[in-house]
Amino acid sequence: MSDAPVPAGAKRWPNVPACYGWLSLDRRGGWRLQGEPLTHAGLVAFLNAHYEADERGAWLVNNGPQKVFARLDYTPWVLRLETDGRISTHTGIDAGPVDALYLDEEGSALLHTARGIGLLDDRDLPRLLAECRLADDSPADDDTLMALMTGPEAERPRVRWRELPLQPIRRNEVAARFGFVPDPAPAAEP
Repeated sequence: MSDAPVPAGAKRWPNVPACYGWLSLDRRGGWRLQGEPLTHAGLVAFLNAHYEADERGAWLVNNGPQKVFARLDYTPWVLRLETDGRISTHTGIDAGPVDALYLDEEGSALLHTARGIGLLDDRDLPRLLAECRLADDSPADDDTLMALMTGPEAERPRVRWRELPLQPIRRNEVAARFGFVPDPAPAAEP
């Protein structure tokens, strides 16, 4: 969240209502306005530059004095595996080190980075999974990954990626566990 002071021009519009239900972030890190993809480079750059979370964990874009809340198709960040091995966010910034890796029951990979939790762009998933190894350093095959995602806890294989254990997680637990609001709504009036 930004600690920058409110620009003097924004103070002229004291009661600009927040906007809900218009802006969303899809599973590949694309912005959508009322469900339609946004492709204008300048607008996408503006959204990326002004994207942040509020104190509730709701993600938004500051548009001058107006807060435009974003519905998240999964996580606040969509992450990309760069060719040099770094992880970047959908906004184009470095995500920092990865300290945990999860695989949900749908086969989606989630990485916890210095920026927070993020869904790996599905186009990078094959490369990440190809780097997954078993204890004997052999590649983790599809059956092993399926057992990790769906098998009983006592029978789950041990799989690692870059020395981090690959952990199972349930999709419906992600938002609460990592403290974000996937579909912000206005606060109820007292």
